[in-house]
Amino acid sequence: MTMQRHETIRKPAAPGDAPNLRDYDATRAAFDWADAEREIDWLPDGGLNLAYEAIDRHVAHGNGAKPAMLWEGKNGEKETYTYEEMRRESNRFANVLAALGVRKGDRVFTFMERVPEIYFAVFGALKAGCVAGPLFSAFGPDPVKDRLEDSGAKVLVTQPELRAKIAEVIPQLPELERVIVVNKNERSKEPLAPGDLDYGALMREASPDFALIGATRDDYSLMHYTSGTTGKPKGAVHRHNAVIQHYLTGKWCLDLRPSDVYWCTADPGWVTGTSYGMSAPWTNGVTQVIYEGGFNARKWWQILQDYNVNVWYTAPTAIRMLMKSGAGLPQTFDLSSLRFAASVGEPLNPEAVEWGVEAIGMPFHDNWWQTETGGIMIANYASADIRPGSMGKPLPGVHPGIIDAEGNELPDGKEGNLAVRAPWPSMFQTYWRQQERYDSRFVNGWYVTGDEAVRDADGYYWFIGRSDDVINTAGHLVGPFEVESALIEHPAVAEAGVIGKPDPIAMEVVKAFVSLKDGYEPSDALRRELTGFAREKLAAAVAPREIEIIPSLPKTRSGKIMRRLLKARELGLDEGDTSTLEED
Repeated sequence: MTMQRHETIRKPAAPGDAPNLRDYDATRAAFDWADAEREIDWLPDGGLNLAYEAIDRHVAHGNGAKPAMLWEGKNGEKETYTYEEMRRESNRFANVLAALGVRKGDRVFTFMERVPEIYFAVFGALKAGCVAGPLFSAFGPDPVKDRLEDSGAKVLVTQPELRAKIAEVIPQLPELERVIVVNKNERSKEPLAPGDLDYGALMREASPDFALIGATRDDYSLMHYTSGTTGKPKGAVHRHNAVIQHYLTGKWCLDLRPSDVYWCTADPGWVTGTSYGMSAPWTNGVTQVIYEGGFNARKWWQILQDYNVNVWYTAPTAIRMLMKSGAGLPQTFDLSSLRFAASVGEPLNPEAVEWGVEAIGMPFHDNWWQTETGGIMIANYASADIRPGSMGKPLPGVHPGIIDAEGNELPDGKEGNLAVRAPWPSMFQTYWRQQERYDSRFVNGWYVTGDEAVRDADGYYWFIGRSDDVINTAGHLVGPFEVESALIEHPAVAEAGVIGKPDPIAMEVVKAFVSLKDGYEPSDALRRELTGFAREKLAAAVAPREIEIIPSLPKTRSGKIMRRLLKARELGLDEGDTSTLEED
């Protein structure tokens, strides 16, 4: 089994500058969440606001002049913002929302690249008592429409080129009252679409002072959409109370210290980009690097060197892509400032953990959590030994287990469903407007994650696979239904079935099987057309990498497409029970 393949990486005792979590076993035995709550600031009326904890409290403690954000644009532009400047800019945006009649509980979504204004908008929305929903900038019109429509978003903050990409769906969103456009390049400014508002003009008129809307720990704060095997993506809603776990996991799981320079490569449109690209680093008072550009091995090593990054949080797919360029490349850069490197989004293969030792002088520390958990739940800690390929051990205060289908806990060494005892501070509170679906995720007091895993005798957890059809491609969870729905909108497609196909870099890639309507014939040209069609409607990151045209799709007698059979046939596996298969 994977658990036994690679030698444990022993962590030497740290003599002086010990990691934040020094003695895991003792801390776990004595831990109480109330201890973590005492380390953050509460509002004067006992309330809690994530934006205040991440920004304003540092100003209140005399650290307003400290750099909070070091931003580098994709064309080399650079901007720096202190905590005081972050406070003022987020206050201004909160005032903008108030002036527009936006009220507590309204949903404010962003559809932007990694530019400073997305952070001002999200924190400003939280200060105004709104629910913030960042969207992935590579999305096509359909995913954006689905999420804005389902959430009932009242305000969308976007950029000119992204606004143009979704222009056709905006009129189809009756609850969307305002579109605010951010233009980073004033010289190439184009006229706004009728009814749109100019971000720069609004911000210039807004006051830098704002009295936070009263928020309790239970008020909703952030919403992220996550895919399932059926239906469209569902909105997992979190509350301000999540900031307690963000702060603690930043300190314990990522070993963040106030003097650190930190870089999280995740896009704000994914939950990692908010929990660990906004909340955790800034609640811990670090200086954070934000890079707008995409992946480039040499450029990434350059960023780590030039900004003297101490803590780096990235994704397994990115690490595997870095591995392709070899261990010699990073050794041509001065990475002596780097102290801790971690990954999340999908299982990190043991070879990648060990490659880190060769390439950068330290292993990558994998950890596990989900959109629904809101924060890190299981991790490899700076002070603990690493078993390459393992997710690590639970966060103190978090109680996972391996259970069977009835919710009974299984012994060590037995594979089953990975579940977590509810509640914990960053636990999602609902699927937006889908309470029954939310309730179905809990069995006998356990939140059932949908992941299959095993725990060894020493308490390390090991990922086995998904218990459903959700595809994990480069850390993005893709629901097959969403892709299938896009494909069948093409006039040539009668049916579509989507699976995840193993891939050495992305873990899985999306593969689609389609059958055609009468009058259409299979061809390479049609396959290319379908690929482009799907990419335009969805996004390159989630659209099918491969499309295969077949005469018909395997279905049950009730008409349900059997993705399991498609996958078995693709991979040459045993097809299992086919008694319910529809006869040709």
